[in-house]
Amino acid sequence: MTDNGSGNGGALDGAVVAVAGAAGPAGRATLLRLAEAGATVVAADASPERLAEAVDAARYAHGGATVTGDTVDLLDPAAARAWADKTEKEFGRIDGLVHLVGGWRGGATFGETDLADWDLLEKLLIRTVQHTSLAFHEALKRSDRGRFVLISQSGAAAPTEGNAAYAASKAAAEAWTLALADSFRKAGGEEGPRAAAAILVIKALVHDAMRAERPNAKFAGFTDVKDLADAVAGVWDRPAQEVNGQRLWLTPKP
Repeated sequence: MTDNGSGNGGALDGAVVAVAGAAGPAGRATLLRLAEAGATVVAADASPERLAEAVDAARYAHGGATVTGDTVDLLDPAAARAWADKTEKEFGRIDGLVHLVGGWRGGATFGETDLADWDLLEKLLIRTVQHTSLAFHEALKRSDRGRFVLISQSGAAAPTEGNAAYAASKAAAEAWTLALADSFRKAGGEEGPRAAAAILVIKALVHDAMRAERPNAKFAGFTDVKDLADAVAGVWDRPAQEVNGQRLWLTPKP
């Protein structure tokens, strides 16, 4: 069982946090940040090679940190539950689930929308949220600092015509997360929620490799993956009642 003792004394010290979709640039930054904060980090992705690289990088950067990786098909609800059950059994608790599974499809105009894009995005952006939230729900309620963190996009609030499928998928994921937040609210009763579900809203993400490839690009309104990771960790620094059911904007509202 993971020690929940003092360590560096931060809100994440001794916490057990699962990260879904951990192998991309945002996932890598988040693993590093959570490990730095003293959390035990349990990473999952569908790509075993990229996941192993991300986990190794976080372990190397923070010697002594516990960072593990599991190849999980989050489109399979049974696999998501098995991941949650295994994590709680191994570490004794689960204090967070950060949902970083992403994907984008779109076109130039509304009339050119290909509903095959919806079929894909519904799986990546909605089903994975449903499966992970249902799998981790009870464990997060049992935690004294449970957090579910969804990464959303400003287009969910102000869709453009070529992004109909993407924006609708993100909006559905937000609505699902807000329903989870209501569950935490009701479970807390008069004392307020002990766990929280929060939505971090970005325009788009940028990382060092993107800047190197496009040195003259401005990336206006984009959020650096390191800043996103800081914002993810910051959700634990605030009381559950303050962040539960909230959209926390990392880019100007449209």
